[in-house]
Amino acid sequence: MIYVRRDPSIIPQKLLDVAARAQNELEGKSPAERKTYIKKKSHIWRAFGRHLAKMSYGKCWYSESPDPQSFFDVDHFRPKCEARRSETEVDTHGYEWLAFSWENFRYAANCSNRISTNDETGIVDGKGSWFPLLRGSPKACWNSRCEETEKAILLDPVKQSDVDLIQIEADGRVGPSRYAVGSAILRVTRSCELYGLNLPGIKAARQRLMRDMIDMLEVLNDLIVAANNSLATDPTVDKLPISKQCDLIRRKTTDQSPYSRAARAALIREGCPEMCT
Repeated sequence: MIYVRRDPSIIPQKLLDVAARAQNELEGKSPAERKTYIKKKSHIWRAFGRHLAKMSYGKCWYSESPDPQSFFDVDHFRPKCEARRSETEVDTHGYEWLAFSWENFRYAANCSNRISTNDETGIVDGKGSWFPLLRGSPKACWNSRCEETEKAILLDPVKQSDVDLIQIEADGRVGPSRYAVGSAILRVTRSCELYGLNLPGIKAARQRLMRDMIDMLEVLNDLIVAANNSLATDPTVDKLPISKQCDLIRRKTTDQSPYSRAARAALIREGCPEMCT
């Protein structure tokens, strides 16, 4: 998961106006009419997709995957038509009032947003309509829109404090960071399941990148050793591509790069945190 700085200036005002008009019409619908109306207007939130993608450099906000072979969805962080709290509890109206709110949209790869099964664990992954709350949390509804006071279990990529709760392990898995204590551990564990953050394919992609980072560090170290073993007057020392190698390593940790959190984790684990951007 990556922290996403949302930028409303990227979104055309015309599109925001369309969403606002749909919201105004929704407010006038009866409870029985709302769900049908929302489904008819699905093109509105889908139109936000390419603008949300720009905010994360084309990467899924949950998994940090840029997979060009995957379809991407505009996910409603708080589900629009039903909210599944547990295996036995479902709020059948969900967060209907947020159906056209762009601030409730998250750019999501299919594997994070749609239900699937983890071949390694047999666990059903994918967010779908899940939105569990911590025990004792307030629960928002149409007539009491208190979602800001809810205690959501799912981590939200637009909150830096939520993103800080996770770390990338040496084997490529996502797990709780040292900042995750108490109920935060449950939040991380459940988020990893529902967002599919440890599906075999994405875990393998992180592992490959982390191995690449170690290889790049070894090349850099070899260059430094070669330079230190040369005479100060040796003109070839200045030609060694040490700066270039440093730039290549740092580039892997930028927000634009796929799985940049895994790249940073590898550098920190190897004792080179100064190489992270």
